[in-house]
Amino acid sequence: MALVYGPVPSWRLGRSLGVDPVSTTNKTCSFDCTYCQLGRTCHPLTERQVFIQPFRMRQELTEVGDTLIDYVTFSGVSEPTLAANLGELVAVVRERFVQPIAVLTNSSLMKRGDVRQDLALFDVVVAKVDAPDEALYWEINRPFVDYTLTEILWGILRFREEFQGKLALQMMFVEANRDRAEEMAEIARDLSPDEIQLNTPLRPSPVAPLSPAEMDEIEAAFVGLPVLNVYKAARPEVVFWDEEETRRRRPRQQRT
Repeated sequence: MALVYGPVPSWRLGRSLGVDPVSTTNKTCSFDCTYCQLGRTCHPLTERQVFIQPFRMRQELTEVGDTLIDYVTFSGVSEPTLAANLGELVAVVRERFVQPIAVLTNSSLMKRGDVRQDLALFDVVVAKVDAPDEALYWEINRPFVDYTLTEILWGILRFREEFQGKLALQMMFVEANRDRAEEMAEIARDLSPDEIQLNTPLRPSPVAPLSPAEMDEIEAAFVGLPVLNVYKAARPEVVFWDEEETRRRRPRQQRT
């Protein structure tokens, strides 16, 4: 299968069936993050397009056998919100599964009303924020979009006000932003998410991960907030249907 992969043993979402709404051969993204496990962005894109027709997604989902999963998660080799028909694809998944549906987004397009409207169809939205100011945002995320960090944070805040589901913030910490945890925590307090996921690149990455002790120091800055630390989260055991397709999107985690 080319669009559906996993299940992935997610530290955030348990046994997670992956759905790729873009599914290009190489990474298509609105960012070119320094730490990305998928490497450099081969296809920079800032405007939404239709990549996958709903009938194709429906066909692949019918091939998925009965298995124990906790979530269906829109992710993959690309930024999911670049799919212009994201809402249609969510409806196709709901035809097949009763489990909650999540999406992992880099937040780059959340200033747009049409993107927030599509994201509101999910049960869980995991939105990324990696920097407390514009300079570090450009250094770490290397955006292709014209939106500033201020505009992206405005979009997340507006979504928080509208969204009836669970909003999680993922914050990826690397050497470049490890000393900015206090400021990142203030952003989290302003956005008031249901969960804050403190991450560091444990999968193969051009950037070295921070240590458990360093992540503990960062976690301390988020006192009083609902935090999930990547080093402290449990991962379930899973059996892949197609390991090649899964590893294309989720390389093996490095030993720590």
